[in-house]
Amino acid sequence: MKLLLTSGGITNASIRDALEAMLGKPISESNALLVPTAQWGHPMLGPATVRRTVAGEPPFLLASLGWASVGVLELTALPSIGEERWVPWVREADVLLVDGGDATYLHHWMQESGLSKLVPSLTDTVWVGLSAGSMVMTPRIGDRFVNWPSAPDDRGLGVVDFSIYPHLDHESMPSNTMADAESWAAELAAPAYAIDDETAIKVVDGTVEIISEGHWKAFPA
Repeated sequence: MKLLLTSGGITNASIRDALEAMLGKPISESNALLVPTAQWGHPMLGPATVRRTVAGEPPFLLASLGWASVGVLELTALPSIGEERWVPWVREADVLLVDGGDATYLHHWMQESGLSKLVPSLTDTVWVGLSAGSMVMTPRIGDRFVNWPSAPDDRGLGVVDFSIYPHLDHESMPSNTMADAESWAAELAAPAYAIDDETAIKVVDGTVEIISEGHWKAFPA
């Protein structure tokens, strides 16, 4: 799977260009599935924010990029309908647009639904993560980003070998400072990146590339 791990979605031309290069064709010719599941695990999110995400209203810039088609894939529903229905939907999609919220809740439902087992076989599919939708692919997210009360720990799927601190210096998140990111990284004691909403991490065939019109910092192990 090709990964475009973002903090705020497709927020600038550089990230959009990287996405189209990964797709190998224009966005207007690509079919997307939107995964809003992570929102249900975060206490500050719910029906109104999910509706805005599905509608593609700013600042939720995933669904409204001009796709050939956009469907909604709700992971909590998948265990009750059977793989024979939903697996073809995923395999036929060019891209999975995975929204933010709580990464541990998303991790739980990726495992419960069976999507996590399918991911390694989706070699041509692009995964576009937004915040928690990016963090779920990492080994750990750090305790300060766990908001789901039932989370057993801060583990993600470990598809990549680094962690992500999103929304660096965001105007509505005053605690998301570089100093806080440095403290978070020190607690993890593992490779990590702090990225703002104008930055994305592109991972293709194990090669990591930073796409940015903003600012970011790498933390070595």
